This record gives sequence, C-alpha cells and structure tokens, in this order.
Amino acid sequence: MLTLNKIIPGGRGLAAVLLKRAATVELDWDVRQKSRFDATDSTGRVLGVFLPRGQVVRGGDVLVAEDGSLVRVLAAPQPVLRVTHCSQHGSPYDLLRAAYHLGNRHVQLELKPDHLKLEPDHVLAELLNQMHMIVKEVQEPFEPESGAYAPGAHAHAHEKAHDHGHAAGHAHDHGHDHAHEHGEGHGHGHGHDHGHGHGHGHDH
Repeated sequence: MLTLNKIIPGGRGLAAVLLKRAATVELDWDVRQKSRFDATDSTGRVLGVFLPRGQVVRGGDVLVAEDGSLVRVLAAPQPVLRVTHCSQHGSPYDLLRAAYHLGNRHVQLELKPDHLKLEPDHVLAELLNQMHMIVKEVQEPFEPESGAYAPGAHAHAHEKAHDHGHAAGHAHDHGHDHAHEHGEGHGHGHGHDHGHGHGHGHDH
C-alpha cells in the first residue's frame, strides 16, 4: 500500500507537465470529506490516505505520497439532485430562496449560477417541488460549498491561513466560549459566578 499524507489544494505551484503525468483517483464526496481512507488509483496502486483531521479533499487537489509521487484527485460522478427554477414562471431569485431554506436545514449544497446540487433526499425533493422548483436526479460530481456545517470545515477554513494545530485550538476555544455564554444566562455577576456557571455549562 502506498501511503499519502500530504495534500496540495488544486495542485497549486505544480508544473502542468507533472499534473498531466500524475496518476489519478476518482472519489465521491462521501470519501473526500474523510481524512482517512483507502482507494485505488488509475495505475492500480492501493492507496492509504492519512490527512490531518478535518481536511477535506476537493476535485483537482493533488495527494503526495511518502515516496514523492503525485496522485491527482477527480470528483467522481454520483447521484445528486439538480435543482433549477421554472423557466416559464420562475426567476433566478427562486434559486436564492431555495438555497436559503436548504441552508436553514444545514444541507450541504453546491451552488451554481443557474442551479443547485444536493445529495438525494426525498423529503427535501418534495419541499423543493412545493416551492415550484424543478428537481432531477442525475449522476454528476458533487462539490458542496465549504461551510460551518461541513465535517471539519471550520478547521479546514482556518488551515488556509494557519497551521492545523492552531486551527484546531481555535475551533475548540470557540465552541467552549459559546457553551459558556449560554450557561451564564445572567446579565450580572459574570466574574463572581464564573467558576460555578462553568460547571453547569458543561453539564448541559
């Protein structure tokens, strides 16, 4: 098994000739949002991928093996719901409205100028039909937006500007403060009650 533990987002900085020669691996979204997985590349090599926790792999990214060889990631076609507005009676505004309602349900979405894509869900499909959207199940690559609801997305966003350790710490601190604020539901005596309220925050 060939071990890969480094990722170059979008293959940035690599010469085009290197990208062209690199082996490829097709992965669907379910696999690409994991930091540990096995796969087989276009040359038949078995790959063991071990990335920093929270790392999300996108189509076009390049994985680097321990021996220095490169593997270019392709987003594999998979079943998705393709959502468009009715051309006769609707408008692009309807797509914004649909995206808003889906976002409120923490649905992972791929946003395009003229359509939305999401993983198949008959309940959401019915909701979109009621909103007079056109919903079709198709086989296409799925690249949802990075957001606060994607697994590890908070840390991944920070990794673009900071190292992984710093991002992980930041994500933890943020969540801790948030829980503490809810536990300290009083507008007075914050400093005095800090130790007592802290325990209650964690109990809830």
